[in-house]
Amino acid sequence: MKYVNTGVVFQEIPDEVTLSINISNCPCHCMGCHSQYLWEDIGEPLNAMSLDVMLKEYGDDITCVAFMGGDATPEKVDSLAGWMHSAYPHLKTAWYSGRAILSDKIHLKNFDYIKLGPYIESKGPLNKPTTNQVLYKVNPKAENGIGENITKKFWKK
Repeated sequence: MKYVNTGVVFQEIPDEVTLSINISNCPCHCMGCHSQYLWEDIGEPLNAMSLDVMLKEYGDDITCVAFMGGDATPEKVDSLAGWMHSAYPHLKTAWYSGRAILSDKIHLKNFDYIKLGPYIESKGPLNKPTTNQVLYKVNPKAENGIGENITKKFWKK
């Protein structure tokens, strides 16, 4: 698994200062995708060592890490999130998947937030009430098995 770039963002996960990590080799190829460069298998290896360097660099400036993509190897995203929870228990973890259904290779105990859904241009992104994408605050005891749908936090009133 490789990543292309990172950034500290404020809009990907509500109420969190998030280190967003853009993972390449996306198999979803959504029509209208704003990050088509991530379809290619490019970038630097993303593993516990490279993630550790990033987290030490950002220190207390972040509250969450979001893995943006990784649908080609969800087991690797899951493994890194699990490692993060033990090495950096004060940080939350999120995964943005372009799939409509959660991979069976993902263990919810490793995540605080999960976004599911491909980008469908006619439906719009998460900040549009018409979106098909859903952001969950993870709670495996929820009726749906994933957690609370918090997508509405993106919608301006």
